[in-house]
Amino acid sequence: MPVTLLGAAEIRALAAELDVTPTKKLGQNFVVDANTVRKIVHVAEVRPGDRVVEVGPGLGSLTLAILEAGASVTAVEIDHRLAERLPATAAAHGVADGALTVVDADALRVTELPGDPTVLVANLPYNVSVPVLLHFLEHFPALDRGVVMVQAEVGERLAAPPGSKVYGAPSVKAAWYGPWRLAGTVSRQVFWPVPNVDSVLVGFHRAVEPRGDEELRRRTFAIVDAAFQQRRKMLRQATAGVLGGSAAAASVILESAGVAPTARGEDLSIDDYVRIARASGTMTES
Repeated sequence: MPVTLLGAAEIRALAAELDVTPTKKLGQNFVVDANTVRKIVHVAEVRPGDRVVEVGPGLGSLTLAILEAGASVTAVEIDHRLAERLPATAAAHGVADGALTVVDADALRVTELPGDPTVLVANLPYNVSVPVLLHFLEHFPALDRGVVMVQAEVGERLAAPPGSKVYGAPSVKAAWYGPWRLAGTVSRQVFWPVPNVDSVLVGFHRAVEPRGDEELRRRTFAIVDAAFQQRRKMLRQATAGVLGGSAAAASVILESAGVAPTARGEDLSIDDYVRIARASGTMTES
């Protein structure tokens, strides 16, 4: 039998049954509109047979839409009540045995998942969205694409190009794994409760060739953090602490990487930062 989706009344009834009150602390805003969850699944290009990981399934609105598309889902849920109830909700809505696996855990502590998911689809609370995304991209290299719904400000930052006003450390770190794009807007009215922020869909595709190994990634991210912690300063000053201990030493490394020591963090692309990290590694070894 076909998978059916949750309606607004059933979502409220489920929440009441579980004594779940959406909280600002967990950033919980449940999607109560079927068209919206289907849109997310469509934008994510979820196909029959795909192995999808969903972070924070909540009461199951988006989960059921992913399953309706013929994919299997591994859902990671931190709220024990929601994690325990989700399989019964899925079964009642026509989900076949084995199509849904629920992992009752904090997404930021998960480092292994059954089935090696290749697609990430999620509605992420703004307060953990960037850490969760970076954590999953780091620990699950099989993830080759995804679409997440996040606060508009977060999505714009993730997809921002160098030189943009909202370009920052999250933009650069996300770009390490591949290109990101804004993929649509989402009305506040599709959530319960209605949030006081706008939401967007943001999508990514993992780069075919990795930029480097784990050591290079850590070194690159350390340089990115230093550059944006003092983003008004020139790079030779901002990165002195991680590039030789002085502005003069940092200048030598920056110049060897083809980067002007007088540039600022927001001027550089992920490729620039990787070149600096490689140059710093080479000079350390020598």
